[in-house]
Amino acid sequence: MADRNICLLNSKIDKGSIHMPFHKTFGIDLGTSTVKIYSQEQDTMITEKNMIAIRNQNQILAVGNEAYGMYEKNPSNVSVISPMAFGKIADVTHTEMVLQTLLEKSSAGGKFGNTLYLAVPSDLSEIEQRAYYTIGNSNRKNRIYMVNKTIADAVALGIPITHTKGSMIVNIGAQSTEISVIEGGRVVLSKIVELGGKQLNEAIVNEVRKQYNLHIGNRTARRLKFSLAYLKEDIREARKVVGIDSLSGLPREGIIPSDMIYATILPVIQRICEEIQFFLERTPPQMLHNITDQGIFLAGGTTRIPDIDWFISQATGQRVRLSSYYELCTICGLKEIIGNKTLQKWVK
Repeated sequence: MADRNICLLNSKIDKGSIHMPFHKTFGIDLGTSTVKIYSQEQDTMITEKNMIAIRNQNQILAVGNEAYGMYEKNPSNVSVISPMAFGKIADVTHTEMVLQTLLEKSSAGGKFGNTLYLAVPSDLSEIEQRAYYTIGNSNRKNRIYMVNKTIADAVALGIPITHTKGSMIVNIGAQSTEISVIEGGRVVLSKIVELGGKQLNEAIVNEVRKQYNLHIGNRTARRLKFSLAYLKEDIREARKVVGIDSLSGLPREGIIPSDMIYATILPVIQRICEEIQFFLERTPPQMLHNITDQGIFLAGGTTRIPDIDWFISQATGQRVRLSSYYELCTICGLKEIIGNKTLQKWVK
């Protein structure tokens, strides 16, 4: 089963999907790093950074990509933060501000409100569910539906959700990894591991400072991670970066080799593999047999690291099937669910 070709624009929309005729309908994937919004009316998607810039703790300066443009360049009285942490809402007020601003960019509005489908993690408490409802219904006019992120991923990946006897999905995001098993139309096992792309970035920042007395930002570390972290082949490359000299405090160039990046991110990647292996060992034998037959499905923005699917396969002994949607996997699944009434059974 390859990724289904469901993210193309101008796709057919099933008019039987559950939305009000005067409401505009949106699918929303609130990630720690990015917010993805699908507009059914326009059949478009937008992706913006999940960040907000605040001056003196109370004045909102910028939201989304505009706020990210200020990240690591901001003066001391301006903080640039993400209101999400480890794949969940950490700050309800600021998450609501980010979402409402980005919905306005997507032409949301009108006196009748909107219909919002929110992708949510598997293990939400009642309080956390209420937080998602709050940020989506600030105007008290919206209709809010929730879809399990794992189910949305499965739809995008083409997994036969109702009939599968065991399918494992691993979504490695910006700050967390969600490992889930679907069986018979239900998410039967799920765990969020607090490891993701951000921890890899921080490890690179710390190692560059340690080895080169050079302070680089997380944005630079992210670029190094995707360009130099070869997990399969011993490719010797290097990239020039500009940072701040730890001793003089002045800007300075540095040359960062690929073998250093590999050695730096390896412990975190290995820990993710260990969590997957531990999860496999806890999976009932019949489901495990089906997972072994199908392979592990892999999605999320951090899976853009070169050959991460090969590395996980070697570490777990399982075939790994990398989604070509990467960080867009969940929103692509939401798009399919919104437009197909036969999939509405998984909407809450």
